[in-house]
Amino acid sequence: MDKKKKILLADDAKLFLEIEKTFLQRTSVEILTASDGRQALQLARQHHPNVAFLDLNMPEMDGDECCRAIKQDPELKDTTVVMVTTKGRTQDQKRCREAGCDEVLLKPINRTEFLATVEKYLQIPSRSKRYKVKSQVKYGENVETSLTGFSIDISSGGLYISTENTLDVGVPLVIRFSLEGSAREIVCKCQVAWINSLPNLKRSDLPPGMGIQFVGLSLEDLHTIRNFIENKQLEPSWQY
Repeated sequence: MDKKKKILLADDAKLFLEIEKTFLQRTSVEILTASDGRQALQLARQHHPNVAFLDLNMPEMDGDECCRAIKQDPELKDTTVVMVTTKGRTQDQKRCREAGCDEVLLKPINRTEFLATVEKYLQIPSRSKRYKVKSQVKYGENVETSLTGFSIDISSGGLYISTENTLDVGVPLVIRFSLEGSAREIVCKCQVAWINSLPNLKRSDLPPGMGIQFVGLSLEDLHTIRNFIENKQLEPSWQY
């Protein structure tokens, strides 16, 4: 009997599906994806996922309707359902709760919160493998008035910037950088995930700096980073 745990991801926006899949790339789970609520329900009935992440507003069938159908099905009622909706829409969050979901996550999805939810219900730890690279990075509240540092590793979920000009954890920022061999410049919204500063370095094997999480990466930029990693055959660096 197959004991591999399954996660269902449902969203009509391909970018969000790709981002969620990226968050799960270092786990051993089986990933199922759907682009609308009706397809998500069909997959749930066919594969019995342990956890389902459902976007609230989808074609064919909204996420809250799909959630109700899952919770009312005797064979699926124990499935953990996590509703995903846009931050700031109180009425939409109420719709999610009224549908009987177990959790609500807000867009833009925070990687740490997403993985914490997965670990909470599946007890599966997840780390993002990062790859050694050196590229100049400009960062700050906007790209016109920015600071400069160097990335020393990268993953499809974020990068580490070597700099003494660190910002506080959770601070939103915009970063701008290019990858060797690519004519495309990547500009995206991010947030500070963790700080590595003197005198008490959290990671003594890394220079002072900060870990950055992508929160506004476009699908094209995501593919650019993935292709860079694959084509360069980079060696894994540290993980977190």
